[in-house]
Amino acid sequence: LLREGIEADAIHGNKAQSARTRTLAQFKAGSLRVLVATDIAARGLDIEALPHVVNYDMPHVAEDYVHRIGRTGRAGVEGEAVSLVSPEERPLLAAIERLMNRKVESRAVTGFQAAGPRTAPPHRPHSRPAHQPAQQPQPRPASRRSRAHEPRLGALLGKRI
Repeated sequence: LLREGIEADAIHGNKAQSARTRTLAQFKAGSLRVLVATDIAARGLDIEALPHVVNYDMPHVAEDYVHRIGRTGRAGVEGEAVSLVSPEERPLLAAIERLMNRKVESRAVTGFQAAGPRTAPPHRPHSRPAHQPAQQPQPRPASRRSRAHEPRLGALLGKRI
């Protein structure tokens, strides 16, 4: 998101509570356009006039979907929930529709390709000749990130948030 010029930050369980509170305050103040939150970090959030909730992946428990989308459209204010659903997640969507006793509007996104599941690279022990000292690990530049889900991001960015 940042690479695309969208002011965004995230809250999750690995972030200190003070950092989560600061990020949430920035979002509420309007200095962040996008707040990315894990299910656990999002529980209990009360954000007035939240216009959109985007489900990047579908929850495995249908009730969690209701909690997620319940963050938008409160107190008579319009809101929209958008879910990116891969073919493998269609059974999860069907379970949500059964729970809500209604169909969820769906449409195909041209060019959307679901990323495959992320797996850890195979463990390869480092071997070095006994006479060479071990090198200190070098910190990775902040710009190096996993790109496993970029096709989804590209589909999402087709409609600017």
